[in-house]
Amino acid sequence: MNKILYAFIGLFIIATSYGIYTQVTKKPLNTKRVSCQNKTTTFEKINKNANIQKAKELFLTSNYDLSIIIDYSKYMKSNLKSILDEQKLEKMIKDVISNYEDEDKSVKKNLTIHAYLYENDKEDKGKKSKKAKLYAGYILMEFKLNNKSVYKIQTDYMNMDTSDLKERIDCSIKSFVSIK
Repeated sequence: MNKILYAFIGLFIIATSYGIYTQVTKKPLNTKRVSCQNKTTTFEKINKNANIQKAKELFLTSNYDLSIIIDYSKYMKSNLKSILDEQKLEKMIKDVISNYEDEDKSVKKNLTIHAYLYENDKEDKGKKSKKAKLYAGYILMEFKLNNKSVYKIQTDYMNMDTSDLKERIDCSIKSFVSIK
């Protein structure tokens, strides 16, 4: 009887110790993969089944097509229209990308980068909270290989004059190239 009691106490201690260890060492839910993602609200989705390394190789060798959409505010007067159009955004994105590209450039172009810039419409009656009106907008970037999503990231920019937009684009690119 004593052996069973000692065995039960031993198992209880081991199970409790394991539970405490897993709680102490687990990652917090709001920890981001890349430190720049902590600066503003950022969401990312990595398609583990996609050929991420091939997509990164194509990206780094300038083998991509870039498509851009800007969604200006509809209910309030747009601040963004006087500051940024698709050509300026394309130049901004390509300037950031140039910091990541290798010299070896070939012409395959199987990678597509979709960039969607959204201006937060603060007068939209659908905004349910004050927090939804704090950011100036967001940039969503999706990397597709053979028309299949490899990686998607959405990150907020906070300044109405878009002065932090280039930084958020850089964070998006940095996040993509850092995928292991």
